[in-house]
Amino acid sequence: MEEDAYYTPVNGNQINGMVLQTFQKSFGQVQSILEHNRLLINEINQNHKSKIPDNLSRNVGLIRELNNNITSVADHYADLSTSFTKALETSSDEDSAGTLKSDGRPVLVSGQKRSRP
Repeated sequence: MEEDAYYTPVNGNQINGMVLQTFQKSFGQVQSILEHNRLLINEINQNHKSKIPDNLSRNVGLIRELNNNITSVADHYADLSTSFTKALETSSDEDSAGTLKSDGRPVLVSGQKRSRP
């Protein structure tokens, strides 16, 4: 993978390509956990249907693992949401700096004061 920063348009905003790579990696991790959860759920269902005491006992550990995985997925999505919001705010601030409106006046970034000619 190339480590150079590049820009990709997303809904009219520019997002740093390295940030986009981070999102893709995180989504890949989430997808992997969800696939594992699907397998756990199938095994839990089979054990439950079998009604074999050892299989039912095994379900306790499988359900704990499933619960931990769900917590992990929720944490990943929370981190992604925070990162995405920060990336958009940064991108928006960068896009607004030095930008002109259609009437030729500068777009003001939050905290900037308009200078009078």
